[in-house]
Amino acid sequence: MKTQKTVVLLTAAAVSVAALSTASFAKGPHGFMFPFETVDANKDGKVTEAELDTYRATASVAMDANADGKLTVEELTAAHLARLTEVATVMATEMVERLDTDGDKALSAAEMATRPMPAMLFERADADKDGAVTKAEVDAMQDKMKQRMAERAGKPGHWRMWDMLGGN
Repeated sequence: MKTQKTVVLLTAAAVSVAALSTASFAKGPHGFMFPFETVDANKDGKVTEAELDTYRATASVAMDANADGKLTVEELTAAHLARLTEVATVMATEMVERLDTDGDKALSAAEMATRPMPAMLFERADADKDGAVTKAEVDAMQDKMKQRMAERAGKPGHWRMWDMLGGN
């Protein structure tokens, strides 16, 4: 009876966590909804709702550090931090691979300065093209970026970091 109650509690916790968080579904840096090969338990090339439910329950149990059948703020935070660390490591690795011109697997200040994004962002923010950026120009650019992210949310190819974090 106690085992059955524990299974019911774990299942309820899994469903609750799954409903509130999609972070456990995200895979890798490219925004997959879930790791298909892992979820496809019987390896038939299809994922059923039952397989997805099992995957969610397993992920929830894995986050339950003290195995009490409940996920605390601390346990959820630890799971999210682990995911963020994974994402940050992938991003940093890709950045070093892309910018490391001398092959030492580290980035010097000169190599970091070759990144195109800061220059592009500065150029875009400098609305009056006077070679300087005012607080108003930066605020306007940030507002425009927020608006574009909101418009793209939920659409394929929207904001890469959002994809990497599982849409949370």
